[in-house]
Amino acid sequence: MEKLVIKWQRLVEENKTCPRCGDTEKELERAFLKLKDAFALLNIEVILEKIQLSKEDFKRNPLSSNQIWINNKPLEFWINAGIGNSRCCDVCGDENCRTIELSGKSYETVPENLIIKASILALADMIKNR
Repeated sequence: MEKLVIKWQRLVEENKTCPRCGDTEKELERAFLKLKDAFALLNIEVILEKIQLSKEDFKRNPLSSNQIWINNKPLEFWINAGIGNSRCCDVCGDENCRTIELSGKSYETVPENLIIKASILALADMIKNR
């Protein structure tokens, strides 16, 4: 069975994360459940990996928090989006955190529909390269 792997990482400190990462996790879980069921019909296993960043990792690269990869390529690659940043909250300290920039909109929380769209495009790439 082929696999489509979704990896997501975010800052976790004392079992807490920021609201945007918490909201992205909810969106990611919803997308994962839909993708898992739909892709199973195509004999594709969808795997979701969650990676916790330490405060030290985050300080080295704040824009690595709330980042999603699908089959080892960033989500923004699949949907032709950019990345930006904006002020976050107390868990993140004074650092700006990652945003997704698409069609003139900035997303602090990565929405379910963008995760699904990127995953479908990754699936199409898998099928094309068989």
